[in-house]
Amino acid sequence: MSREDTPTPHIGGKYDDVAKGILVCGDPLRARHMAENYLTNAVCYSEIRGMYGYTGDYRGKRVSVQGHGMGIPSIGIYSYELFHFYDVERIVRVGTCGTFSEDVKLGSVLIAMGACTDSNFADKYHLPGTYAPIADFGLLRSAVETAERLGIPYSVGNILSSDSFYDAPDQTDWARVGVLGVEMEASGLYLNAAMAGRKALTILSVTDNLVTGERMKVEQRQKGLDDMCRIGLEII
Repeated sequence: MSREDTPTPHIGGKYDDVAKGILVCGDPLRARHMAENYLTNAVCYSEIRGMYGYTGDYRGKRVSVQGHGMGIPSIGIYSYELFHFYDVERIVRVGTCGTFSEDVKLGSVLIAMGACTDSNFADKYHLPGTYAPIADFGLLRSAVETAERLGIPYSVGNILSSDSFYDAPDQTDWARVGVLGVEMEASGLYLNAAMAGRKALTILSVTDNLVTGERMKVEQRQKGLDDMCRIGLEII
């Protein structure tokens, strides 16, 4: 692909408007929050479909932040365009999740080493078996080191990217095989990164415990969400 292929149908920026390292999030307002609170000289390069994209500076490095919507089909579109049309090298997704483990605390950060799924997104690639989507190890190691340096509680492990939100998967079955939490996008992101030969990681804020029924309080959410964003911005 070439810079003449941008803007794309879903991202309004020109080729040079997007940095090589980008944080993506389901909620476009979270992208705006990061741009307004963490980036300097931030410029909005896209508002298509209300999915805000910004590029600015974070501690001397050029960084972009971009909304991607909900679910694997949606992040599949945005990550494909970013990797293939904008030549983005690193995508870090920051989002929220529920946990299947009583040991994973609300408000902590869950760093997704691998991503199981109940989606058939990988079928389009016609691989001769079952693909196991995993994060880039360099990004994962940097995220762990950054969480420890900043004193942010974290867990590392396997998660589930589910196509269902309200019909939640049975946590007993997934917990038995060591899956720590559930969200809706990481598996698609990791697969697209692998197919493009690029790097990806998902960092999640734990907002709900699906075993105990606990939910993060409103006043806790902002700090928890900011923790994952701080890690992501440090490593991107």
